[in-house]
Amino acid sequence: QVQLVESGGGSAQTGGSLRLSCEASGDTISSYSMGWFRQAPGKDYEGMSCFNSGGGATYYGDSVEGRFTLSRDNAKNTLYLQMNNLKPEDTAMYYCVANLGGGCYLASIYPYKYWGHGTQVTVSS
Repeated sequence: QVQLVESGGGSAQTGGSLRLSCEASGDTISSYSMGWFRQAPGKDYEGMSCFNSGGGATYYGDSVEGRFTLSRDNAKNTLYLQMNNLKPEDTAMYYCVANLGGGCYLASIYPYKYWGHGTQVTVSS
């Protein structure tokens, strides 16, 4: 069973950048499909980016493609989300998620068995 701890959130101005980290423990992330979701106040969870457990393609939500980049460091057992050209609408709680094996999903967070507690990102205009 994997445990996920997010960090790297904070405040940024429009056009700025932040890098979120998701450190995993209890198992190696190479066995997991993983990704990031976010939830803004009063809104549903929105999928940002994910990749399948076997590697291959990385998927991005329409609202962040071209601005956010997903990566992982297997040696550090850590997943990253580099967020560039931030906008006020990116303000949300960001969650790292994982499933053992299989493919990843951006349409819904609920298929993911493992969630972190989230890290807050606030973007001011």
